[in-house]
Amino acid sequence: MSTPTSEKPVSTSRHVWRLAWPTIISNLLFTTVGFMQIKIVAQLGTSSVAAVTTGQRIFFLVQALLMGVSVAATALIARSWGAGDYRKAETVSWTSLTMSMVLAAVVSIPVILAPRAIAGIFGLDEETTNLAASYIFWMALFNVFSAINMMLGTALRATGDVITPLWYLLFSSLLNVLFSYLLAFGIGPIPQFGVAGVALGGSTGAALITILFVMVWWRGHFNLQPAKTLSVDWDLCRQIFSIGGPAVLEQGIVQVAFLAFFTIVAHYGTDAYAAYGIGITLVAFPIVIGFGFGIATATLVGQQLGAGKVELAVMAASRSLRMALAAMISLSIALAWFAEDLARFMIDDPEVIHLTVIFMYIIAVAQPFMAFEFTLGGALRGAGDTRFPLMATFCGIILGRLIPALIFLWMGLSVYWIFSVMLLDYIIKAVILLRRFRSRKWCHIQLNAAD
Repeated sequence: MSTPTSEKPVSTSRHVWRLAWPTIISNLLFTTVGFMQIKIVAQLGTSSVAAVTTGQRIFFLVQALLMGVSVAATALIARSWGAGDYRKAETVSWTSLTMSMVLAAVVSIPVILAPRAIAGIFGLDEETTNLAASYIFWMALFNVFSAINMMLGTALRATGDVITPLWYLLFSSLLNVLFSYLLAFGIGPIPQFGVAGVALGGSTGAALITILFVMVWWRGHFNLQPAKTLSVDWDLCRQIFSIGGPAVLEQGIVQVAFLAFFTIVAHYGTDAYAAYGIGITLVAFPIVIGFGFGIATATLVGQQLGAGKVELAVMAASRSLRMALAAMISLSIALAWFAEDLARFMIDDPEVIHLTVIFMYIIAVAQPFMAFEFTLGGALRGAGDTRFPLMATFCGIILGRLIPALIFLWMGLSVYWIFSVMLLDYIIKAVILLRRFRSRKWCHIQLNAAD
């Protein structure tokens, strides 16, 4: 005979999956765009692959800073929505959108003014550096559109509407890939722009869909309405900054450390650098599965805590972790099994293929630890506990990845050793986040989002 207690995990699993699967698909679409851009330029040579890899890292740095604002928005909107204070949720979404647009514009300025200098920090050869500079220049011109898309999608997901952002991202991805290909190789009257065309074409396609997204929202067709005010709630801005500040710092550390790690890999030559870029593109597919569960967890935890249901918040996080582990372990096995086939599909350079396969074997082992990072980190951020994930990230990526990589580089060890430190990074983060989650201190953080 079933009891209410025994039925809760089933209900929780359904809630997690209902929020997770559209987010997973959304992230898979986003990842597919990066994958297709690498595949497109692979026909132009290894230098082009390395250039787009570099450009994507710079773009992700800007996106990572915006993610700090989105973390705060998710926590505040989800709590307000869970408490039934829809007006507060609308105000938070409007303020977050404004802040993200300003932030995107500010961080784009140095990239637009000095793309060659920024691309040059990786120490690549002149041809690759010039190609990377052209890529990041065109991407930077459209960063504000990316910020709008991210924040509007974040706000809708925090209310539980995960389908609407998925549809817009689907059309955005299709136009992105289509325009990237057309401008990269040219067709009819359209000239061939190469690497620069991938950035310009893809960004233009995505921007067109973003404009449509905003127009539909502005006319009130979503469950979350626009505030339509020129005034700024400075108290709310400070609250968003207080919650999102550690997340911004965390993502800043992550992306700067990734850039530094790219620079270390670049010391081993263009082949190793291109292999790392291709490997990241390929393993991004299973990684976004965990990321999707993380976003679902943050939303559910925020809504349950906003409604005063602490035990259901803990249950949602625990169930999400189990589901993420099952999914990511399965995908890591498939990733390792088809590693060489996937590498050959991306590029025909034997040395790059070999190094890509080694990278994918190592990252496949790290997948289960990533599941802990995504889901438990999502639970803490959904509760507003953004300082602890910051500490976990710092310990993992600095102490577990960068410092060992620098030591191995100084010792003259092979690039295999450099790749291997990523495993230590994820183990450290998983252990720290699991300890914090079990303490349950995150359940009692007050955000005052529904006042």
